[in-house]
Amino acid sequence: MAEGSGGVAAERLRSFIERVERLEEDKAAIMEDIKEVFAEAKGEGYDVKILRQVIRIRKMDRAERQEQEAILDLYLSALGE
Repeated sequence: MAEGSGGVAAERLRSFIERVERLEEDKAAIMEDIKEVFAEAKGEGYDVKILRQVIRIRKMDRAERQEQEAILDLYLSALGE
């Protein structure tokens, strides 16, 4: 393995950097795909803000979601809402 200045394995370093760069490109493409799906949903009358919230909630486990809902209800009750 070729070493550059400071004893860094240049080829290994280049490999890491190039892998991350490819993943960043993939991530950008996926983000664009997601944006297109939300635009399509919006075009059919769905509320994108609520869709994002539903997706966020679905990622939580049931206990975490129930705890957050209970705290939200408590706070709203305290405010008389």
